[in-house]
Amino acid sequence: MRSARTHLVSLAVKLLDIPEAIIEVAIDEELSEGVVVADTLDDVPSVFLAPLYNAERSIVSQICRLRTGAPSWGSIDAARAIPWVEQKLTIELAESQKQAIHLALSSKLLVITGGPGVGKTTLVNSILTILRAKRVKALLCAPTGRAAKRLSESTGLEAKTIHRLLEVNPANGQFKRNEDSPLECDLLVLDECSMVDVPLANQLLKAVASETAVIFVGDVDQLPSVGPGQVLDDLIESGAMPVVRLTEVFRQAATSRIVRSAHQINQGLFPSLPGKGEESDFYFVPAEEPEAIAETVVDLVKTRLPRKFQLDPVRDIQVLCPMNRSLTGARGINQLLQEALNPPGDHSIEKFGYRFSVADKVMQIENNYDKDVYNGDIGFVTHIDAEEQELTATFDEHIVTYAFGELDELVLCYATTIHKSQGSEYPVVVIPVSTQHYMMLKRNLIYTGITRGKRLVVLVGQKRALAMAVKGRQTERRCSKLGEWLRGVPE
Repeated sequence: MRSARTHLVSLAVKLLDIPEAIIEVAIDEELSEGVVVADTLDDVPSVFLAPLYNAERSIVSQICRLRTGAPSWGSIDAARAIPWVEQKLTIELAESQKQAIHLALSSKLLVITGGPGVGKTTLVNSILTILRAKRVKALLCAPTGRAAKRLSESTGLEAKTIHRLLEVNPANGQFKRNEDSPLECDLLVLDECSMVDVPLANQLLKAVASETAVIFVGDVDQLPSVGPGQVLDDLIESGAMPVVRLTEVFRQAATSRIVRSAHQINQGLFPSLPGKGEESDFYFVPAEEPEAIAETVVDLVKTRLPRKFQLDPVRDIQVLCPMNRSLTGARGINQLLQEALNPPGDHSIEKFGYRFSVADKVMQIENNYDKDVYNGDIGFVTHIDAEEQELTATFDEHIVTYAFGELDELVLCYATTIHKSQGSEYPVVVIPVSTQHYMMLKRNLIYTGITRGKRLVVLVGQKRALAMAVKGRQTERRCSKLGEWLRGVPE
């Protein structure tokens, strides 16, 4: 197997157009200064960024610390608790969910994973209902504001972003909650774990007290985190803690073609499409050329879907693209949709490559702790003041004012990338699929996009592009030591 260092050198030569000897000297200097660390990955010589390498080592030590001992709530009779919670919530739990409750009531650490329609939400609600009846203090969190809001809506309990839970200091980005000032709870539930990268997972776990139990919830088949690492995947594959894999699609969810199609794609099968005239919540609209795909997307969003399903084209429909670039990418389709739905006028302003107008749908693309608005938050422009050089946007009733010079934090969001949509759900999702996106056409990308839609999902484009994604080689595993170290932890 080729040395990871050799691979790094060849990529650096290609990217920087600098002789190989200079790259080798630079790596040696960074090794001696501790900027990078030399180690092996599956016995192959490799080079790691020191902060990430150290964060992964820290995660391992936190997992070892947290998995020792028993939950602080002591012994709970699951055989009595399960029928009680079924009656309390008027539900009937599947056998796999009952086994998961047994594990959750007796484990310090637990992973719950599974795709759409398999009952993750019902299971988490059941566990929380049982434990809260025993006066167990639980804290709930998720990586993004939208994911935290969804978790709060599904449980009826307050859920915070990880940054808010850790009480981030806007001035320096440091967290007030840490190993010296841990979170005060008996149980921590972390949702949408597939989105959590190595640095954030490390900060969160360091702030968990040794007596606290942790439940990690997420869909391991979704895209990995935008940031470095593959934390959920490594936790599951390592065997360092119990894992519940929910696979049974419940009867109500099984009637949804969105759910069935997502599971088919995840298994490498081309999704079964509705027949002509058949009512469905999942459709494929064929279009060949990029121009035709883009025009069809605009027509669907502006006219056809709102007319047929009584939808607000801006608030109810979200276009999700495999990538940013190209005519059928998020940037190109954003411009077409803005022109169709809210054309710029005399009072619009142009900043950082976008024209913003009142009523435009926008997305915050970086965390701004001072303004209390975070990467991935979606809002609407409500006011533009040319004299004061300010734009005001509203994010779920939270009003944020930007100086014109700060508008590089905003982009139009009639369309966005599938990566940016992680942790969110939308009533209706439209996804262009084109061979233009061949570099990004991976099974987990399309799967993630489809599972963002609640009521309706429409794919537009070439069936061969969808087939490429379904059959295509998955994203290469990331170079992470976390799984290897966790596998080496003694029972």
